Amino acid sequence: MKLYFSPGACSQAPHIVLREINANFELVGVDTGKHTFANGQDFYAVNAKGQVPVLELDSGERLTEGPIISQYLADRANATSLLPGSGIARYRVLEWANYITSELHKSYTPLFNPELDAAAKAVLRKNLRKKYEWVDAQLAGKNHLTGDVFTIADAYLFVVTNWRRYVDLDLSDLLNLNALLDRVAVRPAVEAALRAEKQSH
Repeated sequence: MKLYFSPGACSQAPHIVLREINANFELVGVDTGKHTFANGQDFYAVNAKGQVPVLELDSGERLTEGPIISQYLADRANATSLLPGSGIARYRVLEWANYITSELHKSYTPLFNPELDAAAKAVLRKNLRKKYEWVDAQLAGKNHLTGDVFTIADAYLFVVTNWRRYVDLDLSDLLNLNALLDRVAVRPAVEAALRAEKQSH
C-alpha cells in the first residue's frame, strides 16, 4: 500500500493507524501548496481533489478521506480495539470521527487563510475554542474519547489539535484534552509517525 501524505496534515491520522496495525506501506510525500510530488509531477493525476490523504491499495484502487481510510485500515486488520467490529461501541467511535471532521478539522481551515483579516479569525478562533471546551468536558474521567481504549478517533483528534500552535489557539487550560494528547503522543506508533514526518507533538 501507498499513503500519499503531507507532513503534519490530516493524512497523519491514517499514517498513525497504519503503524498501529503494523501494516507494510510506503509513504509518498506531496506538496499540498503546489499539488505536486517532489519530482514535480502533478498530484491531481492521483487525486482530482488535490488533497491528502490518499491510500493506494495493492490492487491499484485508491481511497480518499482520512476518516474513511482509517476505518478501512482498522477493519482490514480486524483491529477491533481501534474500531469495534459491530454494536454501539463502533458507532461511538465513528460518531467522534464525524464530529472531528465536521466541527474541528473544518473549523481550522479558514484560520490558515491569509486573506481573512484578524477580526474574522478572532471570531472563528473563539467558536473553535468553544467546541474544544465541549470536548474537554466529555473527556472527564476518561483516558480516551470513548473510554479507556485508544481508537482511530483519538488519532484524528491528536493530529488536528496539534494545528492549534499554527493558528494561535490557546487550549493549555483544557486539562482533560491535554492529558489525552500527552497519552497519545507517547504511543510507539505515534512517535514513529511523527519521526517519519519530521514533526513534533
